[in-house]
Amino acid sequence: MLDSFIQSLGSFLATSGIKIICSLVLLVVCWKLIGILIKFLKKNKRFSKVDEGAKGFLLTCVSVVLKTLLVLTVAANLGIPMTNVAALVASCGLAVGLALQSSLSNFAGGLMILIFHPFHVGDFIESSGKEGTVKEISLLSTTLVTGDNKNIIVPNGSLINSIITNVSAEKTRRVDLNFSVAYGTDTERVKKVLSVLAEQHALTLSDPAPFARLTAQADSALIFTLRVWCKKEDYWTVYLDLQEQVKEAFEKLEIEIPFPQMDVHLHQ
Repeated sequence: MLDSFIQSLGSFLATSGIKIICSLVLLVVCWKLIGILIKFLKKNKRFSKVDEGAKGFLLTCVSVVLKTLLVLTVAANLGIPMTNVAALVASCGLAVGLALQSSLSNFAGGLMILIFHPFHVGDFIESSGKEGTVKEISLLSTTLVTGDNKNIIVPNGSLINSIITNVSAEKTRRVDLNFSVAYGTDTERVKKVLSVLAEQHALTLSDPAPFARLTAQADSALIFTLRVWCKKEDYWTVYLDLQEQVKEAFEKLEIEIPFPQMDVHLHQ
C-alpha cells in the first residue's frame, strides 16, 4: 500500500504537482511585487501631487485590478477553463451587488466626488446639517472634523445627493454684520463709524470696498449692515473683532443700542 501511495504521489508531482507548486510560487511572488509597486507609487514625487482622495482611490483600483489579473492568470495556468471562472465571477458579482446596494451607491458617490472634485481634503464644507473640515475621502465615505475636534463619517451616497456648501472653495469671503441703533440716531454718523472701523482693520480688503448702509427699519431699532471682504482664513478673526470694536465705538460716541420697546395706549 505504501508503494502504491508513493507511486501515486510521484505520478501526481510529475504531472499536476509541479504546475500547482509553480502557480502558488507565482501567486505569492507577484502578490508581494504588487504590494511593493503600490508602496513605490505612494512615495513617487509625481504621484504625490495628486489629490489625497483621488490618490487613495487610484491606488486601490490599481491594486484590485492587478490582483484580479494575477488570480486569473494563475487559474489559467492551472488549466481551469476561463469560461467557468468568468461565470463564477459574474455570479459572485451579482450576489455581492444585490447584498451591497447601499455600499455601491456610496462607491458611486465617492467616484463622482473624486472625478468632479466638489471639495478637497482640507476644505471646510457644510452638507445635510453637518459641517467640518474634510479629513479623508475614501471610496465609501468622507470623514469631517468638526470645530470641537469630533470626527463625522458621512456616506458618499448621501453626500453627493445633497446640497454641498464649500466654504473654502474661494480665496476670499465676505463678512456680513448687522447692528441696531435707536431711532433718531444720525444715519450718516453711524455709516461713517462702521466704514472707518472696517477700513482700519488690518485684515480687511480694500477691494471690494467695505459696505455700510441702513438696511431695515425694525419695530424698535434702525438696522445697519456692514459688509467687508477678507481672506478665508481670517473670516472669524474679522467677524469677532468688528463685533467688539463696533460695540466699543458706539458706547464711546454715545450711540444708543436699543432694547425692544412697545408703546401702550390706554383708552378710558
